[in-house]
Amino acid sequence: MDNKEYFEINKKNWNERVQAHMDSDFYDMKAFEAGATSLKEIELDILGDISGKRVLHLQCHFGQDALSLARMGADVTGIDLSDKAIEKAREIASKLNVEAEFVCCNVLEIDQHLTGEYDIIFTTYGVVGWLPELTKWAKLIHQFLKPQGRFLLVEFHPVVWMHDDDFKQIAYSYFNKEAIIETSEGSYADKDTSHNYESVGWNHDLSEVFTALLQAGLQIKLFKEYDFSPYNCFNNTVPAEKGFQIKGLEGKLPMVYAVEATKL
Repeated sequence: MDNKEYFEINKKNWNERVQAHMDSDFYDMKAFEAGATSLKEIELDILGDISGKRVLHLQCHFGQDALSLARMGADVTGIDLSDKAIEKAREIASKLNVEAEFVCCNVLEIDQHLTGEYDIIFTTYGVVGWLPELTKWAKLIHQFLKPQGRFLLVEFHPVVWMHDDDFKQIAYSYFNKEAIIETSEGSYADKDTSHNYESVGWNHDLSEVFTALLQAGLQIKLFKEYDFSPYNCFNNTVPAEKGFQIKGLEGKLPMVYAVEATKL
């Protein structure tokens, strides 16, 4: 299969997940509709005041984070591969009377769908693993940022993705060796469902991420690693001070990293 076929598999995967995710306790739509933000402390601390800023949210799923950014006073555009997710994002925005634009497209094809430049490009948690390589991704980020614009990536650490689902052994390479084709039962947001989801992903080591951003012309301003996940989305977790850690590996495993880069 080629990358086009892989993206079709993943589009189907995310289309099938949307309603289950919206109905899940994980995404807690009731609290969100009542005004709660879906953004986590890690990204909020880095973002700061974004009022009046033009923000592009890559891989926005059904829009909670994009709408949270809009509630902070930003002019937000969210993009996602899943047409079902974008449809729901538009419905939620209308229902909550929050101004935001949502565009259905592949993150590697935003130049075919968007124009202009943004003050901030934002993407978080489970995003780069859906991309076969990062060179074009980084070039597009550079293209759509204003001069001195900021790019913020908060992502699960590649060391996490080396492990099997139960964190009992190393199952995958740290490096981007090949496409990882999987069929999984259930979803991180709804682990009790018996539905099977087929997906294709790629591991990206930190050097691949940094090299792509630097070669695209971005300057790294911040890099931080965290020994917890703000989301309880893995197996065998235990509560930690600021989120969740893997039982038996508490404080030993990098689980999330954050990168802030600017366009010179």
